[in-house]
Amino acid sequence: MVESRVARTRAAHRQSSRAVAAKLLRKLSQGRSLSTLFDEMADGRAAAEISLIKELCFGVARWWPQLESFAAQLLKQPLRPKDADIHMLILLGLYQLQHMRVAPHAALAETVEASRQLGKPWASGLVNAVLRRFQRERELLVGCDNQTETVRYACPEWLLQRLQQAWPAHWEDLAMHSLERPPMSLRVNLARIGRPAYLERLVQAGIEAQPIAWVDSGLALRTPLGVEMLPGFSEGLVSVQDGGAQLAAPLLDPHEGDQVLDACAAPGGKSGHLLEWKPGIRLTAIDIDVQRNRRVAENLRRLGFQAEICQGDSAHPSGGWAQRQYDRILLDVPCSATGVMRRHPDIKLLRQHSDIAALSTTQRQILHAIWPLLKPGGILLYATCSLLPEENHLQVADFLESRGDARELTIDAEWGHACSVGRQTLPGEETMDGFYYASLQKC
Repeated sequence: MVESRVARTRAAHRQSSRAVAAKLLRKLSQGRSLSTLFDEMADGRAAAEISLIKELCFGVARWWPQLESFAAQLLKQPLRPKDADIHMLILLGLYQLQHMRVAPHAALAETVEASRQLGKPWASGLVNAVLRRFQRERELLVGCDNQTETVRYACPEWLLQRLQQAWPAHWEDLAMHSLERPPMSLRVNLARIGRPAYLERLVQAGIEAQPIAWVDSGLALRTPLGVEMLPGFSEGLVSVQDGGAQLAAPLLDPHEGDQVLDACAAPGGKSGHLLEWKPGIRLTAIDIDVQRNRRVAENLRRLGFQAEICQGDSAHPSGGWAQRQYDRILLDVPCSATGVMRRHPDIKLLRQHSDIAALSTTQRQILHAIWPLLKPGGILLYATCSLLPEENHLQVADFLESRGDARELTIDAEWGHACSVGRQTLPGEETMDGFYYASLQKC
């Protein structure tokens, strides 16, 4: 009886999904990634609550430039920095009214109530007034003829300009695809089960999916669902991985007994696929972050594989893993992640114009530092999930020009787009995200 009363009291004082989302968005605006924030959110909430919090946070991040424009026109004056949580509540309310299938009265009432749960009852009238004004003036605000491209495509101006320069025939599609919810894609473990056989298991479980073109192991689900609902997930029959990411293993194509290095391995998706592709390889997986290396180990353990997992800095190779030579190297370098904005819409806030030059410098340093670890005749696959030339074909072209012992192996494929060096997938094509690959051989 006492325990029941305590549980009810705790539930009554626990903040609503909208209040929690507002607090997370405030931290996002201060530079924290949503992935990290969600990992820290384990507070015993029900799956439905967590799902709503993620939908609200991802949605506001996805449409941030547009929602900020609406808020600026609806507020008589900007809120003080100490009331940033109330500003986030207003963005949450605008997102619900404009982009979610939530009854307007419920969205409004719950968002107003959240201001009280944040300890700012004075703000309830303001939130209510702003959202009701949006309901009255929405047609004018949304259909405004003088809307900037930044607002129309909900994309930062600097990034939109870079996409226009890099992909003049595709930039508009790229901007629009960044506003979509991404498909949930699977990688079937072909070392254990064929794709047709696993697809039949999905049919038996009432789960609709379709094969991903150009990827023998890929399936795209009609509707996203929890991994615990996937047949054989815990036994390692299937993993969650975008179709574009699944191109890496066949492109690297290691042979039985090859010494293979996954030089920026976390969280381990491509490491697992390499072992599924050729279980007889000797894989070394490194990452600079100890916590992220634990995720690599967990993913490989679920798949039933083993690898040498080391903490290491690819830009400054040292230790045992850096003393040996490799037949194949997968170099999935840190990048702007502009090719996966559907999946990580907070990139629009976390990335800045100045980041690209810094990332390009890091990529160049890593590529030159790892190259000496490749055996003569060996192959290095350079990979990013970026759409920007400075991180992709311009980076690799500069490397090839500076090295006398490297040559490009042309990727002859039907998927993606040929670049001056390497090949690029674009978001939305055959369900894939945006990935860049270049295959290099040591002479």
